[in-house]
Formats: sequence, structure tokens, C-alpha cells
Amino acid sequence: MNTLKIILVIVIVLIILVVIVYAYYGGFKTITFRVEEQGGETIVYEEMIGDYSQTPKVQDKVYHALLNDEKIETTKGFGIYYDNPKEVEKSKLRSEIGCIVEGLDSTAIAKLTEKYKVKTLPKSNCIVTEFPYKGVVSVFIGIMKVYPAFEKYCKQHGLSNSPMIEIYDIPNKKIIYRKEK
Repeated sequence: MNTLKIILVIVIVLIILVVIVYAYYGGFKTITFRVEEQGGETIVYEEMIGDYSQTPKVQDKVYHALLNDEKIETTKGFGIYYDNPKEVEKSKLRSEIGCIVEGLDSTAIAKLTEKYKVKTLPKSNCIVTEFPYKGVVSVFIGIMKVYPAFEKYCKQHGLSNSPMIEIYDIPNKKIIYRKEK
């Protein structure tokens, strides 16, 4: 009987810990959308074809190249995801992954274009939501919560399947998800 009580206590403690961790990383956050003009960011990126799970490696590569080779410290990463993984084979998924560069003049940007892919995202009306960023677990919980909500919102409003942009705003501890309207 004592063994059964110990097992029950362990299970209850584990469940409580999972709920606490889930809550800490934003698991109970309500997903709400707004429409606003966004864009205009200058990005340094690499094109990627393949499984989206490889995104962190590419993002780290761009970040470290900018930091170590160009002495440019960035605090925002991003991913532009062109394909829905429910509809496209993993090996054929298309994305652009990298960092947002801020505060650079046109000369510095021109110099970057000699070694990297660089562009400015167009400003447009976007559907936007935010999710707390408290580490890599937040990214996974965000994907589980935000993407289904976006899918439902787009169906309800008759919106096309435009690429999803994720911006990892480290100083402000949030992930911004947006799609062109």
C-alpha cells in the first residue's frame, strides 16, 4: 500500500511540474490577432530547402557570421516559411532564415550584399499575433498553438495561404508571427 501511495504522489508531482512548465513557456496564452501595417525590416538570410527543424542551425550560422566576420550584433532572428508542412514533403519545404539588421546605413548594407543575401521586407497589411519567448521551448509551444489558430483565422476570413514570418525578438522576449493579409 505504501508503494502505491508513493507512486501516486510522484505522478501527481510530475503532472504539476508539467503544467507549471507549460504555463511558464506560454502554453495557456490566448492567441489573438490584429491587422496592422508591418514590414520594412532589412534582413540578412540564407535560403533553405528541407525540413524546417533545421532552421536553428541556419539562423545560428548567419548570426555568428555577422557577429564574428562583420562585427554586427543582431538581437532579432527570423524565418519566412513558404510552404505548409501538412501539404509539402519535408525535403521540399522552402524558407529563408537569418537575422534582422538594424541601425545600418546604406553603405554598410551595400557592403553586406557583397557577401550575403540581403533584402528589405515590404511593408504591408498583416495579420499579427505575438507569443512569449522564454527559450526554445516557447518556440515549440508557439508552433503548436499559433499555427492552428492562424489556420482557423484564415479560413474564417477567406484569406489566402501566404508565407508565415516568425520574428524572434530576443530583447522584448516575444515571437511575432505574421502573414500578409
